[in-house]
Amino acid sequence: MAKESMKAREVKRQKLVDKYADKRAALKAAGDYEGLQKLPKNASPVRLHNRCKLTGRPKGYMRQFGISRVTFREMANNGLIPGVKKASW
Repeated sequence: MAKESMKAREVKRQKLVDKYADKRAALKAAGDYEGLQKLPKNASPVRLHNRCKLTGRPKGYMRQFGISRVTFREMANNGLIPGVKKASW
């Protein structure tokens, strides 16, 4: 499990990105790079990092499911993800 502070930091960044998205787009379209510099650093979508929705793990994230590979495997083995089963041949 990730620290709660790390999860909260990512949520805070996401809110800032959403808040400044329109303003960023307008400044970029106008070519006003000085205006972009004045926006908060965390308003940039590049600073976001995908995290597991259940555990907050930052590595091994599977976009299709929104969870980490470890959580995915546990859930798949328990039959909690529809249409996913362990391969055998």
